[in-house]
Amino acid sequence: MRKILSLAFLIAVAIGLAADIPVVQPKELASHLAEKPAVFHVGFNVLYRNSKHIPGAVYAGPGRQPEGLETLKAAVEKLPRDREIVIYCGCCPWDHCPNIRPAMAMLQQLGFHNVKALYLAENFKVNWIDAGYPVE
Repeated sequence: MRKILSLAFLIAVAIGLAADIPVVQPKELASHLAEKPAVFHVGFNVLYRNSKHIPGAVYAGPGRQPEGLETLKAAVEKLPRDREIVIYCGCCPWDHCPNIRPAMAMLQQLGFHNVKALYLAENFKVNWIDAGYPVE
């Protein structure tokens, strides 16, 4: 029960951080993938498993759900706090995404300070796949 309350608090904090999310543009990330940032998909499972995703990206569960935040927490727990991390979802237009803000809030609360969200104005298909950026 305590974990659920803590995660609910993180989600509430995330709403307040919405305007302060550091972002990376698709073109910038695509040109930077060779440097191997830690990339996590924080969206819906079906989008990651049944579609294409960024090469090397790890599925970390939907950021809007406590279980997804726990999966993300486990995925990053051994990473150095200064490691470059990029999170992305791409389920819907940026300003409607339910997953990025809670995931970003949790990572910041865990002490990660080199985290950016991939800015996908419309969605992953339009802003990444259709733009010709690498996928697997």
